[in-house]
Amino acid sequence: MSSVRHLYLQIKQYKESHKPLYVLSVMIFFWTIFDSILSYAIPLILTEHGFSSTVMGFIIGSSSIAGAAFDFLMCRFVKKVNYRRVFMAMFAISALYPLVLWQAKIVPMYLLGMIIWGIYYDLVNFGIFDFVSRYTEKDEHSASFGIVQVFKSLAGIIAPLIAGLLIVDFVDWKTFAGSFVFLSIGFLFLIFLLILTRKKKMTVIDSEECGTEEKPRNFLNEFHLWKSIGKYIFPALILTFFLYTVEAFFWTIGPIYSETLELGEFNGLLLTMYSLPSIFVGWFISKLTDRYGKLKVAYASFLVASILLSGFAFVSAYLPVLTIGLTFLVAIMIAISFPSVNGAYADYISDGPKTEKEVESLEDFFTNMGYVVGPILSGVLADFFGADKAFSFIGVVGVVLSLILMRAAAKRAKLNEK
Repeated sequence: MSSVRHLYLQIKQYKESHKPLYVLSVMIFFWTIFDSILSYAIPLILTEHGFSSTVMGFIIGSSSIAGAAFDFLMCRFVKKVNYRRVFMAMFAISALYPLVLWQAKIVPMYLLGMIIWGIYYDLVNFGIFDFVSRYTEKDEHSASFGIVQVFKSLAGIIAPLIAGLLIVDFVDWKTFAGSFVFLSIGFLFLIFLLILTRKKKMTVIDSEECGTEEKPRNFLNEFHLWKSIGKYIFPALILTFFLYTVEAFFWTIGPIYSETLELGEFNGLLLTMYSLPSIFVGWFISKLTDRYGKLKVAYASFLVASILLSGFAFVSAYLPVLTIGLTFLVAIMIAISFPSVNGAYADYISDGPKTEKEVESLEDFFTNMGYVVGPILSGVLADFFGADKAFSFIGVVGVVLSLILMRAAAKRAKLNEK
């Protein structure tokens, strides 16, 4: 994850030469606030309308299934991607989302909303990829994506607080209107971006972000390739799946638990504390991974996060407001684990460049699985045991999983020495 330091260094280095990239980042900032406000509101909307946490989890989990299906269709049938059309479509579809949620009362309408959510979230990723590929040099791509990520992280910190201000007693028109204001501001920056880049020279690229190849493989061959590559990166994939499962826990039942803290306009503080560490861990993460190794740091930090999370119910029982501080500590450890395991994927790709698309596809698949399983599991556990105990449960599972992964890594290291 990129830090504010990364943003400062990039602006200092490139100044106004990357002005379109900065305009894109500000556009994404306002769009992410729009998206995060509604992400915070969805669990509350569903429970306010009488749905159980289990049903809520299944409904929210369906958005990732819709996104994965749309991603597959885009890769198979859309050969050329242009960020202008993609972003215009993304804003148009995004504008439908709050309208559908506002009018939704029955499950099919909510499922329609989740389909819209999954589609526009995929579109923004396609658009960012295409823009960065066209308007920045190849050796600047990672840094450019990092700048966009900083603005997304900042929006993720601010949005829950705004959502808390808009949702005091229940979700009403103010929530949808407030989110629409941020979407509209983002759209104004899109117009500015289109004007700014109208005459700017851009790179002509092939649409390889979907993995198009000269000789497309059939499903069976692709499955066998995934299976052979998966043997080597399976531990990292399992950790990726679990990291995103935990993240889905926080964004699914976190808003519901926050309401029990009775902080009024500051109910969004829990998720703000969860999002905050992503901004500053970049200051020291490279020193840790260089000294101890990427996967070791990823496993160890996730183990600490899981130990802390397993005590969530205990802290909640005695002094619930302290769970905000506990969440912050958990988030620091998770924010260390995320970039560490992503760095491990980069190492795998560096060792075998021909497998780049397969490694990325596997990572994306396990990410989507986490976003499907996380909402469903958290909803079921919250129904049976309560939201606080649901967090503790996933923490205990995380402790066991971390120890298994660390033991397996130690065994593999001994075999490599022999």
